[in-house]
Amino acid sequence: MYRYSVYIMKQLAGATLLIAVSLTSIVWLTQALRFIDFIVNRGISFTSFLELTLLLIPSLMLFILPFALLFAVLFVYYRLMMDSELLVLSGAGLSRFQLAKPAINIAIVVSLIAYSISLYILPVSYHAFKEMQEFMRDNYASLLLQEDVFNNPVEGLTVYIRDRDKEGVLYGIIVHDSRAPKEPAVTMMAEKGQLIQSAQGPTFILYNGNRQKIENGKLSFLDFAKYTLDISFYANSAGKRTKQPEEMFLEELLYPDTSDELEKARLIAEGHNRISYPLFPLALTLFALAVLLSGEFNRRGQWQRITFIVVCSGIALSVAIGTLHLAVKNEWLISLLYVNIAMIILFSLWKLLFDMEVRNISACLADNAPSGSNAKFAN
Repeated sequence: MYRYSVYIMKQLAGATLLIAVSLTSIVWLTQALRFIDFIVNRGISFTSFLELTLLLIPSLMLFILPFALLFAVLFVYYRLMMDSELLVLSGAGLSRFQLAKPAINIAIVVSLIAYSISLYILPVSYHAFKEMQEFMRDNYASLLLQEDVFNNPVEGLTVYIRDRDKEGVLYGIIVHDSRAPKEPAVTMMAEKGQLIQSAQGPTFILYNGNRQKIENGKLSFLDFAKYTLDISFYANSAGKRTKQPEEMFLEELLYPDTSDELEKARLIAEGHNRISYPLFPLALTLFALAVLLSGEFNRRGQWQRITFIVVCSGIALSVAIGTLHLAVKNEWLISLLYVNIAMIILFSLWKLLFDMEVRNISACLADNAPSGSNAKFAN
């Protein structure tokens, strides 16, 4: 491999890694901040918090990789242009495709990494995330109830607590249960209580309170010293819960085991997105190189080209995301996922490989064409 190629590839690899890690860290931090309160005030260990949130990184990385590589290509090649390094290489006889080849090599590697995430790492990590989330919901149910807030863990159930101590005992409790549609709603107030784990799921033990119910127009009032309430926060156990599309492998998505036509279409569309999206690092890299390396070298005109690349890349990604949602109701739109990427790749390759040859032939014909009296003499 030529030295110039290794030189450019090293810069691209470093820039891509730095941008990918930085963007992923920023997005991960915004997601993780939602769980900080459970560490500070709820008692969940930092290790559990870190393990849960780190399982989100593969999904974030898959989304960010095309942007990271695109920005790296724009930054590195813009700097090479400003330092006249590309101009020297071009003067040494290198074609546009040869100048673009180091970035294309990096793009192929990034696309392969994206495929490994999309087809294997994402479903494995997201499945582990959902399993751990279910475990924490079942084992830390009391921690998920916020003080001085009317919590609605499930439809038809409202829980209010005034305070809690370090042992997890809850104080100033109000529970309004209207989950049974054919039964009158029940309101319970208690001095204190505690959530414990039973075979049926989280159970509320209430102490020193009362139970109120209006039945046939009459108020039924019951004082109690201890009352057990099966709150059933989460109806599905970890083994019976419905798998999310993100934790399914490609075969499960393309050949879904469901009779629901809408759900089936959604899974198939997600499966084709898993195949097409990892090609975006390669497609956007080719497009950026085709635009940056085309035309005459102009130090002042590069920002216009960069803006054009960013806008067009954003449009291409928006089309892919929009098509994914529309394909749920219109299955034929799935083909647009591939057409969108194919058009970018084919246009870019034509620009890099053949456009310059057409221009050179036209220039040669113009230079060799007879003019003035010589043209008349030739005739």
